[in-house]
Amino acid sequence: MKIAIVGTGAMGSVYAALLGKAGHEVWTIDTWPEHIDAIATSGLRVSGASGNLVVDNLHVGRAPRDAGPCDVWIIATKASAVDEVAVEIAPLLEPDSIVMAFQNGLGAGERVARHIPPDHILIGIAEGFGSSIPEPGHVHHEGMRLIRIGEMHGGLTNRAQRIEQVWRDAGFNVRAFADVTLMIWEKFLCNVTLSAPCAAFDATVGELMADPDAWKVALGCTSEAYQLGVAQGISFSFDDPLRYVTDFAATIPNASPSMRLDHLARRRSEIDVINGMVVTLSLELGLSAPYNETLCAILRHREAKFEMD
Repeated sequence: MKIAIVGTGAMGSVYAALLGKAGHEVWTIDTWPEHIDAIATSGLRVSGASGNLVVDNLHVGRAPRDAGPCDVWIIATKASAVDEVAVEIAPLLEPDSIVMAFQNGLGAGERVARHIPPDHILIGIAEGFGSSIPEPGHVHHEGMRLIRIGEMHGGLTNRAQRIEQVWRDAGFNVRAFADVTLMIWEKFLCNVTLSAPCAAFDATVGELMADPDAWKVALGCTSEAYQLGVAQGISFSFDDPLRYVTDFAATIPNASPSMRLDHLARRRSEIDVINGMVVTLSLELGLSAPYNETLCAILRHREAKFEMD
């Protein structure tokens, strides 16, 4: 298959490397010139849970038009870049092209659907990778728990199962789900638990869990998100959300969520679509979310200072 990964940051680079190693024609599309140039010159180095390897058959580009029409488009940018990317992909779509939205937080598919017909869209959720880019041309990931795939409007289709097999053959632990809303919300609970707390306390996942006060705050964020999901009619597959997120976090103790990495690099994070979304939706339903609200205030205050430097 011809596959383009638009946004080859930490997670996008993992996708590109393993799909390329599996023999697909993979295009890595990104606006970070040092990273793209390093891949073009020396290949993409991978370390961590997938072992140590270099994938040197990847194509590179700085915009979707560089790749041209593709069988599969994987949008792995941050939420703030989705609109721009979807607009660029739209004219390149063919009748059977698939667009996979891989963003943290809520509303990933809806953002893509502003510009691309929903019947092209699959939702992807990555769990337990703990990926980072130590240097341009090198991606590291701590784990490899699960890739979840689902149709934007639900249902277990032949298309979703076909794409599931593509990812599985590339070495991913992957599963197609009929209920895309449930899979989004179960990952969302983990995002909410680890993202803002790790950034606020400047801690890896393991360091956050080892600090009783900090972990209490993180689980407070979990409880508020779970309360919100239940109020919205989500039928979670578990009864104990705190145990669920704790078990998940324990699998990636050395990981740093992207929100913490953003703050270490002094750049804006995805706070609005993760912990901030808990606050926004809770207010709409008359619920309170003081843990998430407090962390959002702290991180937004810090991010405002980044732009003043």
